Amino acid sequence: MALLTVANVSFAFGDRLVLDGVNLSLDAGQHVGLVGRNGCGKSTLLKMIAAQSFSVDEAAAAKLPGVKPDDGQIQLARSATAGYLHQDHDLQPDRTLRDEAGHAFAALAKLHDELNELSHRMGEPAVYDNPDELDRCMKRYAALEEQIASSGGYAVDHKIDETLHGLGLDDAFFSVKCKDLSGGQRGRLALAKLLLTEPDILLLDEPTNHLDIAGRQWLENFLRDFRGAVLIISHDRWLLDRVVSKIYELEEGSLVEYPGNYEAFRELRRERIEEQRRAFEKQQTKIKSEKQFIEKFRAGQRAKQARGRETKLARYIRDHAIEPPMELDAMKLDFSPKKRSGDNVIVADGITKEYENKPLFRGLSVSLKRGEKLGVIGPNGAGKSTLVRCLLGEQTPTSGGAKLGAQVDVGHFKQTHEHLDLSKTVVEYLRSFVPSDTEQEARDLAGAFLFRGDEQDKQLGVLSGGERSRAVLAGLMCVGHNLLVLDEPTNHLDIPSAERLEEALRRYTTASKKYSTAAGSNAGAEGTLILITHDRMLLDHLVDQLIVFDGQGRAELFLGTYSEWLAAQTQENQETPATQEKKRASKPKAKPPTASAEAPADKNIRDRKSSPAAKLSQKRLEARIAEIEERLTEIDFSMNDPSVYTDGDKMKSLQDERAALRDQLEPLETEWLTRSG
Repeated sequence: MALLTVANVSFAFGDRLVLDGVNLSLDAGQHVGLVGRNGCGKSTLLKMIAAQSFSVDEAAAAKLPGVKPDDGQIQLARSATAGYLHQDHDLQPDRTLRDEAGHAFAALAKLHDELNELSHRMGEPAVYDNPDELDRCMKRYAALEEQIASSGGYAVDHKIDETLHGLGLDDAFFSVKCKDLSGGQRGRLALAKLLLTEPDILLLDEPTNHLDIAGRQWLENFLRDFRGAVLIISHDRWLLDRVVSKIYELEEGSLVEYPGNYEAFRELRRERIEEQRRAFEKQQTKIKSEKQFIEKFRAGQRAKQARGRETKLARYIRDHAIEPPMELDAMKLDFSPKKRSGDNVIVADGITKEYENKPLFRGLSVSLKRGEKLGVIGPNGAGKSTLVRCLLGEQTPTSGGAKLGAQVDVGHFKQTHEHLDLSKTVVEYLRSFVPSDTEQEARDLAGAFLFRGDEQDKQLGVLSGGERSRAVLAGLMCVGHNLLVLDEPTNHLDIPSAERLEEALRRYTTASKKYSTAAGSNAGAEGTLILITHDRMLLDHLVDQLIVFDGQGRAELFLGTYSEWLAAQTQENQETPATQEKKRASKPKAKPPTASAEAPADKNIRDRKSSPAAKLSQKRLEARIAEIEERLTEIDFSMNDPSVYTDGDKMKSLQDERAALRDQLEPLETEWLTRSG
């Protein structure tokens, strides 16, 4: 049974046609995703649907002006209710967070009030001594109890607390007034209030905004178990993959329907784009051939035939032209490092950071090698960004130390973009990154990141979040850093842009296969990545180790992907406390050092001070390490060259050189690590 039907809906903003004959249906219990590029009209369509909902009151409807279709119809099934999550949250500023959440059960509260009032009346002599009146009151009392039971009964307090906690709003915020909440807290409260109403249809516009991974997991489980229908706009690919059974993509004003979850959508969409591409290229070849004929014979004996074919071609292009697939118009990302870092990119030993005498993390040791991909996850405010600043040397830890390796060049994408001069235009901002510092090269770079025409001259301060992110990514790409630190890079990016970023970062951390021995070559100059994000699919597809914050002052390193960490967490949660204690007890304990004539530590210090590496300056030490590692990579690539590995003498010479270089490198690295500590 269709709860919602959208038929031939069209809508335009001025001369721009946003929706062009859109059709959509939503059945009872069906969960559907709505995706598309930023600004394509997804939110506009959802507002139109919300405006037809019986659950949108007058105050909420007043916030949805100008969203009636120019043509077509939107219909909800009789008596169906829809709840709409939008960006302008309708919260009462002077209510506390807990009271505002409880207002989702305002109708139930009225039933409770009436029941209490009726209970008192039944004890009054005027009613108690009147059998007919008492009978009427008892029947009404029974009816009220039935209504209360069907509306959640007396368990709503538990449901409210569970929902608020699940979305990351703990008891400490319950007494805070709505006007004093942060934007993220208000967003989570509005989502909690909507979910508590449990309408027939949930209309959700980016519900994972402001949610950390734990909040996203909770919402994912809620939606998966929700028996009503769901229409959700989201860039969270992980969520879409696990919650929806159909996806509509809004493209050039039209909806394209794809059955299945996100992974199915991605594969079907790839096939469709490929078919479009082949058809487009075939048509372009035909048009090009016709134009060549027309130009060749325009002034000759066959001029009349050429003019006739020109008229036919113009008519053909007008009536049958195939648009290029949207994928041809995408960000062109390539973060290739311009120089190669040393093997050790970051070394941190036992770092601790406290804030107001409370630990954010304690005794954390990290050793990040070139080409490795590290993810940092945990609740909002747990200290993830603080940790990264400590690792980069931008902030001093309370105890312990961290140091960057040789030749490390850091590119830092900051979530808040607080470092930007918002008065600069896109072109002015990018001029400082392009090699020639020319306006034209900056405009070319802006164009590669989908800034067209007048958009290139907009100030950064008036750009949307997604546009500003594109500008910052363009600057980072242009410099060619060998260590990228990205803090929520996919916030505000639509799905195609997030996918492009993911592909570019995968290439960035992969060694380039160049068989070059030229001086200064960046052969094998794979980049290193630190990724702070709540984007679970980006994490799962890119990183192979995690630093996990629990929000209680603990952070630990996990070697593996996000899926592997999730599986480990699931297994741990299923274990009994006795099993967990047994595992802890079975871990081998460190043996105390044995006494000797000379302590090993003292001997190591004496040996180190006498080594040639200890006499090098820090700058020369790092330069020598980089030189040797550069040559080792050149040798490795050369040994994979068929003209080399089929020549026994060349291979033997390279193998001997490689062994000698490894022997030289070991004491140099030991010296560098000792100084870093």
